[in-house]
Amino acid sequence: MLCPFCGSEDTQVKDSRPAEDGAAIRRRRLCGDCNARFTTFERVQLREITIVKRSGRKSVFDRDKLDRSFQIALRKREVNSDEVARSINDIVRQLESYSEGDVPSHLVGELVMKALAALDQVAYVRYASVYRNFEEASDFEAFVEKELGE
Repeated sequence: MLCPFCGSEDTQVKDSRPAEDGAAIRRRRLCGDCNARFTTFERVQLREITIVKRSGRKSVFDRDKLDRSFQIALRKREVNSDEVARSINDIVRQLESYSEGDVPSHLVGELVMKALAALDQVAYVRYASVYRNFEEASDFEAFVEKELGE
């Protein structure tokens, strides 16, 4: 593992422990050259996930992008971080087991919306406003009435 500070290959694992309900391993590392400490995470990847955009363009699935989407939607909301990690892990597992191989981007969006609806209603509406491209206040009102029944 390369040191993110100096680029040295001389790094040592100082501590390992399970993370994300056993879905990952958290490793504390120490650089032998610059003595910097940093953390890495190891996850099982069943297969590489390819996302097919609406334009037809393909890209490799980026778990960090999925995580950022959750963090943006959940900003300033009090949601348990373990529940968020479980939701992200569930989405990744579903994508890995998708039988078609290439995953359409709209499927990812729908899975995120479903997970956010279970976690936090405000985050759900925030994400939906971007995902469904709301343009005015009446779009929010119609969405809330239809999806949340209020």
